Amino acid sequence: MEQIIHKDFYLGRLEDPGQEWLAQELTINMGPQHPSTHGVLRLEIDTDGEIVQKVVPHLGYLHRNFEKHAENENYQQVVPYTDRLDYLAAMSMDYGWVLTVEKLMGLQISERVLKLRILFAELQRIASHMVAVCTFSNDAGSFTPFMWYFRDREMILDLFEMTCGGRLLYNFMWVGGLSHDIPEGFLEKTERFLDYLDTRWPEYDRLMTDNHIFIERTANVGILPAAVALEYGCTGPMLRGSGVSWDLRRDEPYGGYENFEFDVPVGSGAVGTVGDAWDRYWVRYEEMKQASRIIRQIIKDGIPEGDVRADVPRLVRPPKGEVYMRTEAPRGELSFYIVSDGSPTPYRVRCRSGSFCNLSVIPELARGAMIADLVLILGSIDIVLGEVDR
Repeated sequence: MEQIIHKDFYLGRLEDPGQEWLAQELTINMGPQHPSTHGVLRLEIDTDGEIVQKVVPHLGYLHRNFEKHAENENYQQVVPYTDRLDYLAAMSMDYGWVLTVEKLMGLQISERVLKLRILFAELQRIASHMVAVCTFSNDAGSFTPFMWYFRDREMILDLFEMTCGGRLLYNFMWVGGLSHDIPEGFLEKTERFLDYLDTRWPEYDRLMTDNHIFIERTANVGILPAAVALEYGCTGPMLRGSGVSWDLRRDEPYGGYENFEFDVPVGSGAVGTVGDAWDRYWVRYEEMKQASRIIRQIIKDGIPEGDVRADVPRLVRPPKGEVYMRTEAPRGELSFYIVSDGSPTPYRVRCRSGSFCNLSVIPELARGAMIADLVLILGSIDIVLGEVDR
Protein backbone atom coordinates (compact mmCIF):
# COMPACT_ATOMS: atom_id res chain seq x y z
CA MET A 1 0.00 0.00 0.00
CA GLU A 2 1.33 3.42 -0.94
CA GLN A 3 1.59 5.72 2.09
CA ILE A 4 2.29 9.41 2.53
CA ILE A 5 3.39 11.22 5.65
CA HIS A 6 0.82 13.58 7.11
CA LYS A 7 1.39 17.16 5.96
CA ASP A 8 1.67 18.35 9.59
CA PHE A 9 4.96 16.46 9.90
CA TYR A 10 6.50 18.66 7.25
CA LEU A 11 5.23 21.71 9.10
CA GLY A 12 6.93 20.56 12.30
CA ARG A 13 3.65 19.84 14.05
CA LEU A 14 4.30 16.09 14.37
CA GLU A 15 7.52 14.92 15.96
CA ASP A 16 6.90 11.26 15.06
CA PRO A 17 5.87 10.60 11.47
CA GLY A 18 4.40 7.29 12.62
CA GLN A 19 1.67 9.05 14.56
CA GLU A 20 -0.49 9.45 11.45
CA TRP A 21 -0.24 7.90 8.02
CA LEU A 22 -2.63 8.26 5.10
CA ALA A 23 -3.10 5.55 2.53
CA GLN A 24 -3.45 6.81 -1.02
CA GLU A 25 -4.86 5.18 -4.13
CA LEU A 26 -3.35 6.58 -7.30
CA THR A 27 -4.86 6.81 -10.77
CA ILE A 28 -2.31 6.62 -13.57
CA ASN A 29 -2.45 6.40 -17.34
CA MET A 30 -0.65 3.79 -19.42
CA GLY A 31 -0.65 5.06 -22.98
CA PRO A 32 -1.72 6.03 -25.52
CA GLN A 33 1.97 6.29 -26.40
CA HIS A 34 3.35 3.67 -24.00
CA PRO A 35 5.63 1.35 -26.02
CA SER A 36 4.14 -1.80 -24.51
CA THR A 37 0.50 -1.11 -25.29
CA HIS A 38 0.74 -2.51 -28.83
CA GLY A 39 -0.87 0.55 -30.35
CA VAL A 40 -2.63 3.77 -29.44
CA LEU A 41 -4.57 2.41 -26.47
CA ARG A 42 -4.95 4.24 -23.16
CA LEU A 43 -5.40 2.26 -19.97
CA GLU A 44 -6.67 4.23 -16.99
CA ILE A 45 -5.39 2.34 -13.95
CA ASP A 46 -6.40 2.70 -10.31
CA THR A 47 -3.53 1.42 -8.18
CA ASP A 48 -2.92 0.62 -4.55
CA GLY A 49 0.84 0.80 -4.51
CA GLU A 50 1.98 -1.70 -7.16
CA ILE A 51 -1.36 -3.53 -7.16
CA VAL A 52 -3.92 -2.84 -9.89
CA GLN A 53 -7.35 -2.21 -8.43
CA LYS A 54 -9.20 -1.28 -11.60
CA VAL A 55 -8.47 -0.85 -15.32
CA VAL A 56 -10.57 1.11 -17.79
CA PRO A 57 -9.48 0.84 -21.46
CA HIS A 58 -10.10 4.00 -23.49
CA LEU A 59 -10.50 3.55 -27.23
CA GLY A 60 -10.93 5.88 -30.18
CA TYR A 61 -7.38 7.08 -30.81
CA LEU A 62 -7.21 5.13 -34.09
CA HIS A 63 -10.85 5.24 -35.15
CA ARG A 64 -11.07 5.02 -38.96
CA ASN A 65 -14.82 4.80 -39.56
CA PHE A 66 -14.54 1.52 -41.48
CA GLU A 67 -18.23 0.67 -41.52
CA LYS A 68 -19.33 4.04 -42.91
CA HIS A 69 -16.51 3.95 -45.45
CA ALA A 70 -17.73 0.53 -46.60
CA GLU A 71 -21.25 1.90 -47.08
CA ASN A 72 -19.91 4.50 -49.52
CA GLU A 73 -17.74 2.28 -51.75
CA ASN A 74 -18.62 -0.56 -54.07
CA TYR A 75 -18.08 -4.12 -52.86
CA GLN A 76 -14.69 -4.59 -54.54
CA GLN A 77 -13.41 -1.21 -53.32
CA VAL A 78 -14.00 -2.20 -49.69
CA VAL A 79 -11.13 -4.71 -49.79
CA PRO A 80 -8.35 -2.10 -49.26
CA TYR A 81 -10.26 -0.97 -46.17
CA THR A 82 -10.55 -4.49 -44.77
CA ASP A 83 -6.79 -4.73 -45.36
CA ARG A 84 -6.39 -2.06 -42.71
CA LEU A 85 -8.56 -3.61 -40.02
CA ASP A 86 -6.02 -6.04 -38.60
CA TYR A 87 -3.03 -4.80 -40.55
CA LEU A 88 -0.90 -7.69 -39.23
CA ALA A 89 -3.35 -10.20 -40.72
CA ALA A 90 -4.65 -8.37 -43.79
CA MET A 91 -5.13 -11.58 -45.81
CA SER A 92 -7.48 -12.89 -43.13
CA MET A 93 -9.51 -9.67 -43.08
CA ASP A 94 -9.92 -9.70 -46.86
CA TYR A 95 -10.82 -13.39 -46.74
CA GLY A 96 -13.71 -12.79 -44.37
CA TRP A 97 -15.11 -9.93 -46.45
CA VAL A 98 -15.06 -11.67 -49.84
CA LEU A 99 -16.57 -14.85 -48.39
CA THR A 100 -19.43 -12.78 -46.96
CA VAL A 101 -20.14 -11.02 -50.26
CA GLU A 102 -19.91 -14.29 -52.19
CA LYS A 103 -22.36 -15.90 -49.76
CA LEU A 104 -24.76 -13.01 -50.37
CA MET A 105 -24.40 -13.47 -54.14
CA GLY A 106 -24.50 -17.28 -54.09
CA LEU A 107 -21.23 -17.47 -56.04
CA GLN A 108 -19.53 -20.80 -56.66
CA ILE A 109 -15.73 -20.47 -56.42
CA SER A 110 -13.27 -22.74 -58.23
CA GLU A 111 -11.26 -25.27 -56.25
CA ARG A 112 -8.02 -23.56 -57.28
CA VAL A 113 -9.11 -20.30 -55.69
CA LEU A 114 -10.43 -22.07 -52.58
CA LYS A 115 -7.11 -23.84 -51.98
CA LEU A 116 -4.98 -20.77 -52.68
CA ARG A 117 -7.08 -18.69 -50.31
CA ILE A 118 -6.60 -21.19 -47.49
CA LEU A 119 -2.87 -21.41 -48.24
CA PHE A 120 -2.47 -17.64 -47.98
CA ALA A 121 -4.74 -17.40 -44.93
CA GLU A 122 -2.64 -19.97 -43.09
CA LEU A 123 0.63 -18.32 -44.12
CA GLN A 124 -0.85 -15.13 -42.73
CA ARG A 125 -1.78 -16.92 -39.50
CA ILE A 126 1.84 -17.98 -39.04
CA ALA A 127 3.12 -14.47 -39.75
CA SER A 128 0.57 -12.91 -37.39
CA HIS A 129 1.28 -15.33 -34.54
CA MET A 130 5.00 -14.76 -34.99
CA VAL A 131 4.48 -11.08 -34.22
CA ALA A 132 2.17 -11.97 -31.33
CA VAL A 133 4.59 -14.28 -29.52
CA CYS A 134 7.75 -12.27 -30.22
CA THR A 135 6.29 -9.00 -28.96
CA PHE A 136 4.96 -10.92 -25.96
CA SER A 137 8.48 -12.16 -25.23
CA ASN A 138 9.70 -8.58 -25.53
CA ASP A 139 7.13 -7.54 -22.90
CA ALA A 140 8.56 -10.26 -20.66
CA GLY A 141 12.06 -8.84 -21.04
CA SER A 142 13.50 -11.15 -23.71
CA PHE A 143 14.70 -9.52 -26.93
CA THR A 144 16.20 -12.45 -28.89
CA PRO A 145 12.86 -14.07 -29.90
CA PHE A 146 11.76 -10.67 -31.22
CA MET A 147 14.69 -10.57 -33.64
CA TRP A 148 14.49 -14.23 -34.63
CA TYR A 149 10.74 -14.31 -35.29
CA PHE A 150 10.85 -11.10 -37.33
CA ARG A 151 13.68 -12.58 -39.38
CA ASP A 152 11.64 -15.71 -40.13
CA ARG A 153 8.47 -13.69 -40.80
CA GLU A 154 10.29 -11.85 -43.57
CA MET A 155 10.31 -15.10 -45.56
CA ILE A 156 6.50 -15.17 -45.51
CA LEU A 157 6.36 -11.53 -46.57
CA ASP A 158 8.69 -12.40 -49.45
CA LEU A 159 6.14 -14.99 -50.61
CA PHE A 160 3.35 -12.41 -50.43
CA GLU A 161 5.44 -9.84 -52.26
CA MET A 162 6.37 -12.18 -55.11
CA THR A 163 2.64 -12.92 -55.57
CA CYS A 164 0.88 -9.57 -55.31
CA GLY A 165 3.58 -6.97 -54.61
CA GLY A 166 2.54 -6.15 -51.05
CA ARG A 167 4.29 -6.94 -47.79
CA LEU A 168 1.77 -5.58 -45.28
CA LEU A 169 -1.44 -4.60 -47.11
CA TYR A 170 -2.33 -6.79 -50.08
CA ASN A 171 -5.72 -6.16 -51.77
CA PHE A 172 -5.24 -9.77 -52.87
CA MET A 173 -8.54 -11.55 -52.27
CA TRP A 174 -11.28 -10.20 -54.48
CA VAL A 175 -14.97 -11.00 -54.75
CA GLY A 176 -15.00 -13.98 -57.09
CA GLY A 177 -11.31 -14.84 -56.89
CA LEU A 178 -7.83 -13.38 -56.43
CA SER A 179 -6.05 -10.34 -57.81
CA HIS A 180 -3.04 -12.40 -58.96
CA ASP A 181 -2.19 -16.01 -59.62
CA ILE A 182 0.79 -17.51 -57.84
CA PRO A 183 4.09 -17.05 -59.73
CA GLU A 184 6.29 -19.83 -60.98
CA GLY A 185 8.25 -21.47 -58.16
CA PHE A 186 5.92 -20.20 -55.42
CA LEU A 187 4.91 -23.61 -54.06
CA GLU A 188 8.50 -24.86 -54.05
CA LYS A 189 9.65 -21.78 -52.16
CA THR A 190 6.76 -22.17 -49.70
CA GLU A 191 7.71 -25.77 -49.02
CA ARG A 192 11.35 -24.82 -48.46
CA PHE A 193 10.21 -22.22 -45.94
CA LEU A 194 8.14 -24.81 -44.06
CA ASP A 195 11.11 -27.18 -44.02
CA TYR A 196 13.25 -24.40 -42.59
CA LEU A 197 10.58 -23.57 -40.00
CA ASP A 198 10.58 -27.17 -38.78
CA THR A 199 14.25 -26.75 -37.86
CA ARG A 200 13.44 -23.62 -35.84
CA TRP A 201 10.84 -25.04 -33.44
CA PRO A 202 13.40 -26.63 -31.06
CA GLU A 203 15.22 -23.29 -30.83
CA TYR A 204 12.00 -21.44 -30.06
CA ASP A 205 11.13 -24.03 -27.42
CA ARG A 206 14.43 -23.31 -25.68
CA LEU A 207 13.97 -19.56 -26.01
CA MET A 208 10.38 -19.32 -24.75
CA THR A 209 8.28 -22.46 -24.21
CA ASP A 210 10.72 -24.14 -21.82
CA ASN A 211 12.48 -20.99 -20.62
CA HIS A 212 12.33 -20.83 -16.82
CA ILE A 213 12.26 -17.03 -16.63
CA PHE A 214 9.54 -16.75 -19.27
CA ILE A 215 7.46 -19.36 -17.47
CA GLU A 216 7.86 -17.54 -14.13
CA ARG A 217 6.70 -14.29 -15.74
CA THR A 218 3.65 -15.76 -17.49
CA ALA A 219 2.39 -18.79 -15.53
CA ASN A 220 -0.56 -17.96 -13.23
CA VAL A 221 -0.67 -14.41 -14.63
CA GLY A 222 -3.89 -13.02 -16.12
CA ILE A 223 -5.95 -16.17 -15.50
CA LEU A 224 -9.10 -16.21 -17.65
CA PRO A 225 -11.59 -18.92 -16.60
CA ALA A 226 -13.57 -20.50 -19.42
CA ALA A 227 -16.89 -19.23 -18.04
CA VAL A 228 -15.63 -15.62 -17.98
CA ALA A 229 -14.20 -15.95 -21.49
CA LEU A 230 -17.56 -17.13 -22.79
CA GLU A 231 -19.45 -14.46 -20.89
CA TYR A 232 -17.36 -11.70 -22.49
CA GLY A 233 -17.56 -13.21 -25.97
CA CYS A 234 -13.85 -13.96 -26.23
CA THR A 235 -12.81 -15.96 -29.27
CA GLY A 236 -9.70 -17.32 -30.97
CA PRO A 237 -6.58 -18.08 -28.93
CA MET A 238 -8.06 -16.21 -25.95
CA LEU A 239 -10.93 -18.68 -25.73
CA ARG A 240 -8.89 -21.75 -26.61
CA GLY A 241 -6.24 -20.71 -24.09
CA SER A 242 -8.93 -21.06 -21.42
CA GLY A 243 -9.49 -24.69 -22.37
CA VAL A 244 -12.48 -24.26 -24.70
CA SER A 245 -12.01 -26.27 -27.89
CA TRP A 246 -13.75 -24.05 -30.45
CA ASP A 247 -12.40 -23.24 -33.89
CA LEU A 248 -14.65 -22.22 -36.79
CA ARG A 249 -12.37 -23.90 -39.32
CA ARG A 250 -13.26 -27.25 -37.71
CA ASP A 251 -16.65 -26.64 -36.07
CA GLU A 252 -18.28 -24.49 -38.78
CA PRO A 253 -15.98 -25.08 -41.76
CA TYR A 254 -15.94 -22.61 -44.63
CA GLY A 255 -14.02 -22.19 -47.86
CA GLY A 256 -12.90 -25.83 -48.00
CA TYR A 257 -11.37 -26.26 -44.53
CA GLU A 258 -13.42 -29.42 -44.07
CA ASN A 259 -11.04 -31.16 -46.50
CA PHE A 260 -7.97 -30.80 -44.28
CA GLU A 261 -6.80 -32.42 -41.07
CA PHE A 262 -5.47 -30.33 -38.20
CA ASP A 263 -5.62 -30.21 -34.44
CA VAL A 264 -7.09 -27.41 -32.31
CA PRO A 265 -4.65 -26.60 -29.45
CA VAL A 266 -6.26 -25.68 -26.14
CA GLY A 267 -4.79 -24.50 -22.84
CA SER A 268 -4.32 -27.17 -20.21
CA GLY A 269 -2.46 -25.42 -17.40
CA ALA A 270 0.75 -27.27 -18.27
CA VAL A 271 2.96 -24.93 -16.22
CA GLY A 272 0.40 -22.94 -14.26
CA THR A 273 -3.38 -22.52 -14.25
CA VAL A 274 -5.65 -23.14 -17.22
CA GLY A 275 -6.30 -19.83 -18.97
CA ASP A 276 -3.16 -18.01 -17.86
CA ALA A 277 -0.87 -15.92 -20.05
CA TRP A 278 1.43 -18.88 -20.75
CA ASP A 279 -1.47 -20.97 -22.06
CA ARG A 280 -2.43 -18.19 -24.47
CA TYR A 281 1.15 -18.06 -25.70
CA TRP A 282 1.30 -21.83 -26.12
CA VAL A 283 -1.94 -21.96 -28.13
CA ARG A 284 -0.59 -19.44 -30.65
CA TYR A 285 2.73 -21.26 -30.83
CA GLU A 286 1.04 -24.59 -31.57
CA GLU A 287 -1.35 -23.00 -34.06
CA MET A 288 1.63 -22.01 -36.19
CA LYS A 289 2.58 -25.68 -36.45
CA GLN A 290 -0.98 -26.64 -37.38
CA ALA A 291 -1.10 -23.91 -40.03
CA SER A 292 2.08 -25.35 -41.49
CA ARG A 293 0.42 -28.77 -41.49
CA ILE A 294 -2.55 -27.45 -43.49
CA ILE A 295 -0.31 -25.77 -46.07
CA ARG A 296 1.66 -28.97 -46.56
CA GLN A 297 -1.57 -30.86 -47.27
CA ILE A 298 -2.54 -28.30 -49.91
CA ILE A 299 0.83 -28.61 -51.63
CA LYS A 300 0.80 -32.41 -51.41
CA ASP A 301 -2.75 -32.76 -52.75
CA GLY A 302 -1.98 -30.40 -55.59
CA ILE A 303 -3.74 -27.25 -56.76
CA PRO A 304 -5.92 -27.64 -59.87
CA GLU A 305 -5.14 -25.51 -62.91
CA GLY A 306 -7.50 -22.76 -63.93
CA ASP A 307 -8.28 -19.07 -63.76
CA VAL A 308 -8.17 -17.32 -60.39
CA ARG A 309 -10.94 -14.85 -61.29
CA ALA A 310 -14.56 -15.76 -61.71
CA ASP A 311 -16.70 -14.06 -64.33
CA VAL A 312 -17.87 -11.32 -62.01
CA PRO A 313 -18.82 -7.85 -63.30
CA ARG A 314 -16.65 -4.94 -62.31
CA LEU A 315 -19.53 -3.42 -60.37
CA VAL A 316 -20.81 -6.23 -58.17
CA ARG A 317 -24.55 -5.98 -57.54
CA PRO A 318 -25.71 -8.58 -55.02
CA PRO A 319 -29.46 -9.17 -54.78
CA LYS A 320 -31.47 -7.45 -52.11
CA GLY A 321 -31.11 -9.15 -48.77
CA GLU A 322 -28.84 -9.56 -45.80
CA VAL A 323 -26.03 -11.93 -44.91
CA TYR A 324 -23.88 -12.80 -41.91
CA MET A 325 -20.59 -14.65 -42.15
CA ARG A 326 -17.84 -15.40 -39.64
CA THR A 327 -14.32 -16.71 -40.09
CA GLU A 328 -11.46 -17.74 -37.81
CA ALA A 329 -8.94 -14.90 -38.03
CA PRO A 330 -5.64 -15.08 -36.08
CA ARG A 331 -6.99 -12.94 -33.23
CA GLY A 332 -10.43 -14.47 -33.03
CA GLU A 333 -13.69 -14.61 -34.90
CA LEU A 334 -14.11 -11.99 -37.62
CA SER A 335 -17.72 -11.43 -38.63
CA PHE A 336 -19.36 -9.27 -41.27
CA TYR A 337 -23.04 -8.41 -41.52
CA ILE A 338 -24.10 -6.85 -44.82
CA VAL A 339 -27.48 -5.49 -45.90
CA SER A 340 -27.85 -5.12 -49.67
CA ASP A 341 -30.43 -2.95 -51.44
CA GLY A 342 -29.41 -4.25 -54.86
CA SER A 343 -27.05 -1.36 -55.63
CA PRO A 344 -23.26 -1.59 -56.16
CA THR A 345 -22.65 -0.26 -52.63
CA PRO A 346 -23.72 -1.95 -49.38
CA TYR A 347 -26.69 -0.36 -47.62
CA ARG A 348 -25.35 -1.37 -44.19
CA VAL A 349 -22.11 -2.97 -43.01
CA ARG A 350 -21.29 -4.18 -39.52
CA CYS A 351 -17.99 -5.72 -38.45
CA ARG A 352 -17.47 -7.79 -35.32
CA SER A 353 -13.78 -8.09 -34.49
CA GLY A 354 -12.10 -10.58 -32.19
CA SER A 355 -9.65 -8.05 -30.76
CA PHE A 356 -12.41 -5.72 -29.56
CA CYS A 357 -14.22 -8.42 -27.59
CA ASN A 358 -10.99 -9.93 -26.27
CA LEU A 359 -9.80 -6.54 -25.02
CA SER A 360 -13.06 -5.99 -23.13
CA VAL A 361 -12.08 -8.69 -20.62
CA ILE A 362 -8.90 -6.92 -19.46
CA PRO A 363 -10.58 -5.35 -16.37
CA GLU A 364 -11.29 -8.90 -15.16
CA LEU A 365 -7.78 -10.15 -15.88
CA ALA A 366 -5.92 -7.20 -14.39
CA ARG A 367 -7.77 -6.84 -11.09
CA GLY A 368 -5.31 -7.63 -8.29
CA ALA A 369 -2.31 -7.98 -10.62
CA MET A 370 0.98 -6.13 -10.35
CA ILE A 371 1.50 -3.16 -12.66
CA ALA A 372 4.48 -4.98 -14.21
CA ASP A 373 2.20 -7.94 -14.99
CA LEU A 374 -0.42 -5.71 -16.61
CA VAL A 375 1.91 -5.23 -19.58
CA LEU A 376 2.16 -9.01 -19.93
CA ILE A 377 -1.60 -9.45 -19.61
CA LEU A 378 -2.18 -6.98 -22.42
CA GLY A 379 0.50 -8.65 -24.53
CA SER A 380 -1.13 -12.05 -24.02
CA ILE A 381 -4.42 -10.72 -25.41
CA ASP A 382 -2.63 -9.79 -28.66
CA ILE A 383 -4.69 -6.86 -29.89
CA VAL A 384 -4.32 -4.83 -33.04
CA LEU A 385 -5.91 -1.41 -32.65
CA GLY A 386 -6.89 -1.16 -36.29
CA GLU A 387 -9.34 -3.99 -35.62
CA VAL A 388 -10.41 -2.66 -32.20
CA ASP A 389 -10.95 0.95 -33.38
CA ARG A 390 -12.53 0.00 -36.67
